[in-house]
Amino acid sequence: MHIQRISPASAATVSDAVSLPPATEPIKISAFGLPDQNGACGRDLSVVSEPLMTVPRWERVGRVVPSMDAVVKVFCVHTEPNFSLPWQRKKQYSSSSSGFVIRGRRVLTNAHSVDHHTQVKLKKRGSDTKYLATVLAIGTECDIAMLTVSDDEFWEGISPVEFGDLPALQDAVTVVGYPIGGDTISVTSGVVSRMEILPYVHGSTELLGMQIDAAINSGNSGGPAFNDKGECVGIAFQSLKHEDAENIGYVIPVPVIMHFIRDYEKNGVYTGFPILGIKWQKMENPDLRMSMGMRPDQKGIRIRRLEPTAPESQLLKPSDVILSFDGVNIASDGTVPFRHGERIGFSYLVSQKYIGDNALVKVLRNSETLEFSIKLAKHKELIPSHIEGKPPSYYIVAGFVLTAVSLPYLRSEFGNIFDVPIKLLDKHLHAMAQSTDEQLVVVSQVLVADINIGYEDIVNNQVLTFNDMPVKNLKSLVIMVENCDDEYLKFGLEYNQMVVLQTKAAKAATLDILTTHCISSSMSDDLKTKENALEEVSSMADDLRDTILEKVEAVCWP
Repeated sequence: MHIQRISPASAATVSDAVSLPPATEPIKISAFGLPDQNGACGRDLSVVSEPLMTVPRWERVGRVVPSMDAVVKVFCVHTEPNFSLPWQRKKQYSSSSSGFVIRGRRVLTNAHSVDHHTQVKLKKRGSDTKYLATVLAIGTECDIAMLTVSDDEFWEGISPVEFGDLPALQDAVTVVGYPIGGDTISVTSGVVSRMEILPYVHGSTELLGMQIDAAINSGNSGGPAFNDKGECVGIAFQSLKHEDAENIGYVIPVPVIMHFIRDYEKNGVYTGFPILGIKWQKMENPDLRMSMGMRPDQKGIRIRRLEPTAPESQLLKPSDVILSFDGVNIASDGTVPFRHGERIGFSYLVSQKYIGDNALVKVLRNSETLEFSIKLAKHKELIPSHIEGKPPSYYIVAGFVLTAVSLPYLRSEFGNIFDVPIKLLDKHLHAMAQSTDEQLVVVSQVLVADINIGYEDIVNNQVLTFNDMPVKNLKSLVIMVENCDDEYLKFGLEYNQMVVLQTKAAKAATLDILTTHCISSSMSDDLKTKENALEEVSSMADDLRDTILEKVEAVCWP
C-alpha cells in the first residue's frame, strides 16, 4: 500500500460531465470505464436517472456550475535535474493538470504540477488559446503553487473562486478538473470521509489533509473541490493505491491553502511551515507517567531528542514532558481536540503558525511546571527533502564527482528509498544536522581516467575527511581541495576506505577529464568564488585564442 501524488497527465480529461439538460427532462448519462493510473480499465456504467429534482447529487453539481469557469487547464514543460550528471539536465517533458482562479489575478495549482518548470501555460474552459503564465511561488511542503498571467485578455469573463469553511464528515464535495481520458472539463462527486494529519508525498511532510471518496485521477492535480454552495474547500493532490481500496482521494484543505496564501502575501515569497524541532514519545503507560513525576490528571508527551539547530533546543531538554502548546492541552497520545467528536495530532497547532511566530509551550521538568515562549523556525534537515528548484551542487577533481546528498538525489539513484545503503538510510531517517550549513558529501561516481585507476568502483560513498580534516559541507571541501599545497590529496571515506592522489597530477588531470566528458566547469555555480570565476574566464579565453590561431594557421598554411 502506498499513497502517491496525482501525476500531471500529458493527455487531458473526461468529456464535459456537467452540461446539464433542462430541469424538465430526465438526465441520461452513459459513462465508460476509463483507464486508471495502472492502465486497468474500470467497469462500464450506464445510468438513467429520475427527473432532476429527485437526484440530490446533480442538484449539487448544478450549484457548482457557476464556479467551473474559474477552473483552468495547466500545461507545463519540465526540465528536471540530472543527479547522475549534475552539470546537465534531463530531457524535457510535458504534462497537463488543473488549476483555478482566485482573487488578485492569481491561479492556484499543485506544486508538483509545475515542479522544475521551464514554461507554464494556462487555458480557460471553452477557449482555444493558451496563455503564458508566471510562477509566483511554489510551496513544496504543502504541494501548492501560485501562478499569474500578464495578458489582460485571460482574466476577462472569469469570476474568482471563493473559499468555504472546513467541511464536516459526510459533507458533499465535487472535484472539478482535467484528468486523463479526454480534453474537456470533468466532474466527480463524493463525500468527506476523513480529516486528519496526512503524509504529503511531494512535500515529504505531514499536514492536515482531507480524504474523500470522489475519483481523483492523473490530471486532476491542482483542481478545486467544491462544497454544495459552490465554494472551494480544497485542492485535489494525491490518492491511495491499494488492491483493497477504491476511490480514496486526498484533498488539501482550506486551512493549509490559506496558510500558503497569507504567507505569500505577508512576506512576498513563500517561507514555509514551521516545526517544533523535537522527536517525542507517547506517554500512555501509567508507570511511565508516574516515573516522570506526573499527577494522575496530567497528560503530555515526552521529548526524546531535540534538533540542535532548532531555537527550542536552547530552552527545552530531553525528558521534558510537553503538557500544552499555546494553551491547548496535549493528550498522552500526542493528540489535541479538533472538532466535535474528533481529535488530531498536535502538529496541526504548530502548522497553523508562521515562520518567526512565538508559541507558548508548557512543560513538566523534574516535577516542576515551566513555560517557555519559543520562536518557531523552519526545519533544517541533514538530508534535505527538496532542492527547491535549484540545480544540484557538484565538484569534480581527478574524475571524482562529489555532490551533496538530498532526498531527490537518493530517489534518483536508488528508486525506492529503502534500497539506499544502510548507513545513508540510517542518517536520512535518524541523523540530525549539528549546524545550519552541515551537509552529507558523497562520491557519486568516478569518471574513469589514468589518474584514478583502482578507484573506479567507488559509488555513493560518503566523504568524511580530507587530509585528516572533517568535511562539514561540499563548499568547505572545495575550498580545502582548491587551496591544498600538500603533496597528496587524501579523502577519508565511509567504511574506512581511503583515496590518495598526488595533488599536482590530480589537478592537472581534471581539465582533460572535463574536456573528454564535455563538462564546462569543474564545479556548480553556487560553489564558485570570484577567483574560480576569473580562472575559468581566463581558461576559456586561452582556449578560444588557441582555436582561432589553429584556424588561421590552417588557412595560411594549407
